Amino acid sequence: MAKLTPSLPEPDLVVSARKLVTPHGVRAGHVLVSGGRITAIADEDTAAPVVPRMDAGDHYVLPGLIDSHVHFRTPGLTHKEDWEHGSRAAVAGGFTTVMDMPNTVPPTLTPQAVADKADMVKGHSLADHAFHIGVDPQDPELLACLDRSVATSAKLFMAGHHTAPTVVRDPAVLEQAFAAAAEGGVQLVLHAEDGELFSLLDEWWGEPGSYREYEARRPRSGGIAAVAKVIELVRRHGTKAHILHLSSAEEADLVCAAQAAGLPVTFEVTGHHLSFTDKDTQRLGARTRLSPSIRGQADQDRLWEAVYAGQPATIGSDHAPHTVEEKTRTVQASPPGLPGVQELAVAVWTGMRRRRPEEDPDTAAARLVRYLSSGPADLFGLPGKGRLEPGADADLVLFDPDVPWMLSADDVRAKCGWSAYEGWTMTGRIERTLRAGQAVWDAATQTFGSYDGRRLSPTEPR
Repeated sequence: MAKLTPSLPEPDLVVSARKLVTPHGVRAGHVLVSGGRITAIADEDTAAPVVPRMDAGDHYVLPGLIDSHVHFRTPGLTHKEDWEHGSRAAVAGGFTTVMDMPNTVPPTLTPQAVADKADMVKGHSLADHAFHIGVDPQDPELLACLDRSVATSAKLFMAGHHTAPTVVRDPAVLEQAFAAAAEGGVQLVLHAEDGELFSLLDEWWGEPGSYREYEARRPRSGGIAAVAKVIELVRRHGTKAHILHLSSAEEADLVCAAQAAGLPVTFEVTGHHLSFTDKDTQRLGARTRLSPSIRGQADQDRLWEAVYAGQPATIGSDHAPHTVEEKTRTVQASPPGLPGVQELAVAVWTGMRRRRPEEDPDTAAARLVRYLSSGPADLFGLPGKGRLEPGADADLVLFDPDVPWMLSADDVRAKCGWSAYEGWTMTGRIERTLRAGQAVWDAATQTFGSYDGRRLSPTEPR
């Protein structure tokens, strides 16, 4: 760790802790912040006495977390969520950067639509942000010439649901999209389920009529078939593909085999697939009605095995709120999705501590940062994000790893006002979140900071 030297600017904030989670391990030290960036991580605090200080004590100081999979519903669906509420949930959960999905009304399918959304968000977000553009089935060739200042990643739906209006159903268009993305250097992020397979099954036995049969009526075969198709298209075109919310053991095995063969395929695991099983859906109903559906215990165990083995590239929330009224419709009419960005980090941490209570907490903290900070920063080329190191943005999270607490609806910052995790006793709590050296969430006072989060321009991935 470097000591403060005369060549460094005088800091405007010093954050001290015995547990800084850096790329080189967990260590004691002082994070020196100037102008919203980290200037040094020093062994000694030699700043002037007038410089403001923050002492984290034995709490972990993490780099600001990144959720690369949120639906903040702007434009057109803001009765479910909006950027002020969504970003409150984000920073209360330790997330200083989010990447928003394009399935809005209208969908975000063009550079102009991305610019329009950015204008709507400006001045309304506590978190820094970037946008995934959507793949337009009518114009897949757009990806071949997409300006990197607009987006470097594109969401492609292979199956539809209530808020997915741009499903790519035609195999020829799917082929065009993969070829164009490869030509333009665009990262595809995919909802990889076979929608035509689900339609075929629904014609045979009808749509799910109860949550007892929901998982079986949206079976793993849909994901397995789609992931196999993605791998073959990647093999043909060399497209970079990131499979979202992977849900089954077989899908994980397929992607890991493709990676071992040298193909540029990665995958995301969600907090809810790590936290719930199909038994919970039978009990909780629409609260854990998801697409892809929550699977069985063996699948959850395989996803946790993947997490411990370092196989996913990211863990995301797929934060997709709906109103209570929407969620209490019939099984066929209730939309899939749940709020999750606020709950994600503590739910994953709670899961790690319960599954391996004997594990060194420093090892667990480094793993949390790997999946929720440095991993998404690397995959999507987010400049200045993902690491506690000199030159990075001063996005810092003070995390108490041991405190037990029970989540209630009163804690929920998402606009929908409910959580599938209500009643859970969590281990660990986000105490304070700083973005660019400024507090945007303080749990002690229940206060937020300024809604001046900035739009990021992704660069080349690491």
